[in-house]
Amino acid sequence: MSKSLDRLSLLQTFVRIADAGSISAAARAMGLSQPSVSRQLGELESRFKAQLMRRTTHDLSLTAAGAELLADARRILDEWEALEEKHLETEDALRGKLKVVVPVALGQLHLLDTVLRFQRQHPSLSLSWQLEDQTIRFAEVGCDCWVKIGLVPDDSLIVEPLGQVERLVVAIPELLEAHGTIKTPTNLEKLPCVALEPFEGGRIPLTNSQGKTVMVLPFIRMTTNNIFALRRATLAGIGIAVLPRWFIEEDLQSQKLVDLLPQWRAPKLTIHVASLSGRYRPRRLQSFLEVLRAAVLEIPGIEQ
Repeated sequence: MSKSLDRLSLLQTFVRIADAGSISAAARAMGLSQPSVSRQLGELESRFKAQLMRRTTHDLSLTAAGAELLADARRILDEWEALEEKHLETEDALRGKLKVVVPVALGQLHLLDTVLRFQRQHPSLSLSWQLEDQTIRFAEVGCDCWVKIGLVPDDSLIVEPLGQVERLVVAIPELLEAHGTIKTPTNLEKLPCVALEPFEGGRIPLTNSQGKTVMVLPFIRMTTNNIFALRRATLAGIGIAVLPRWFIEEDLQSQKLVDLLPQWRAPKLTIHVASLSGRYRPRRLQSFLEVLRAAVLEIPGIEQ
């Protein structure tokens, strides 16, 4: 390995530590041992003859020299990646690594075919497709982009809306037979409910096409943080549920589930894609985002 490449590797490690907030987190993201990452940081500090990070048992922070080097390191690494793309890639060939984090159901049921086609079109690309519903720490995970349904709680990221999710109140026909016809939102309160955390709780606002909103206070019989479990519980007759159309379109078509109030809808949720700000966007990421934007809008029940 050449000295210049060694230096780039040290800068990459330094940036990963700074982004992750700890040596151990950076080591996990990079697939290296903690002592190895710690040695690289020590070597970088030795080369610059300065302490770059203050390390305690529970915390890590940049020194003034470290903060200055971090900005320079990001610029150098971005310029190096741009140089690689200019000289190594043709118009059609994408190279390098791309790590994407997506919600479990959306990624598994609707976006997986899209990413597989993208992978086949670019065989020199190494792609990591991670399914995760929980909020992630972007830098610690070390991903290139993160698709999230709902708000992205990180102001340091570039966040772009991809589409809005239509959500409706549904139940199996047998539940209606047992409790009677539902004509108004308040009629829902006589039915048990299965709620998806963190989007639903004991209060569900429903809005009609005229903009009128009614707050429904159903009895929450069951809660879950997994949309697959929510659908199974709803199909089992445990209660009504607010579910996105993209997830239950086939159930609606087969009438396994019934749209209880076609004129009323739960608040829409926005699908976002987040990426790091202030950074050079490699062509592989730009190309993937273009494909992703188009694919999301082709999913039933998702509006621009």
